[in-house]
Amino acid sequence: MNGADEFYIGWEDRMPPALRRRVRWVVAWLFVLALALGVLLAAGQRLIGVSVFEWGKIKSFSGVLENRPYPRLLVRRPGVGEGPGACSSYHLVRPFKFGLDAGTARRFDGQAIELQGTLIYRDGQTMIEVAENSIRAAPSANRMSADSPAAQAAATRPIQLGRQTLVGEIVDSKCYLGLMNPGQLATHRGCAIRCISGGIPPVLLVRLAQGTPLCFLLVSSAGQPVNQQVLDLVAEPVEITGDVERQGELLVLRADPATYRRMRK
Repeated sequence: MNGADEFYIGWEDRMPPALRRRVRWVVAWLFVLALALGVLLAAGQRLIGVSVFEWGKIKSFSGVLENRPYPRLLVRRPGVGEGPGACSSYHLVRPFKFGLDAGTARRFDGQAIELQGTLIYRDGQTMIEVAENSIRAAPSANRMSADSPAAQAAATRPIQLGRQTLVGEIVDSKCYLGLMNPGQLATHRGCAIRCISGGIPPVLLVRLAQGTPLCFLLVSSAGQPVNQQVLDLVAEPVEITGDVERQGELLVLRADPATYRRMRK
């Protein structure tokens, strides 16, 4: 061995100076490389949206129940007159993976009601998980003016936005809005299918190059629920051509499910 070469013996207290400098240089570069790799990986991840399920917070709500296309509660906005946008809209679901039961929805359709439940919301879209057996007719003293058929019709009158072709992913609205996060993509497919088959309103999630994704409530051309017809396409990229309308903060897409087209991945 060349006498000028440094040789480190493990039981000695210190490394030779030249070897110590080389080890420090390698460790420093490995640290920088690990930090840069972590930043790149984090930047490449899809951001998880801010969705909220107010678990454990039971609140009281009152408004008019509308059964079609999916059960929802219309709540008059203070200081807003008649016409579109006069009411906030809260879709109604039961705990776990179920929409509001059909019997209750039909019995109270068009009536002023009171209920208790837990809020679910994301990006201006709202839903209430209704506490069991909490829906009842509102006392006459608490009925709002939207209780009249004419006022209710005016408050829910849609604004037509024309025929459009949209590409997105079919998700169940309850999980996406807040019960689970992210509540989308293939890893959530099984859960979404069970939720939609249980009556949770399906929506088309359209991701934009910039800005907040858009959610379109899916209904048939005649405005009827499409839960059972869309199950084979849940969590897959699809193209849908239909008529888009706005109902307050809701975007609704009317199209025949038979015309939905599965996109190639």
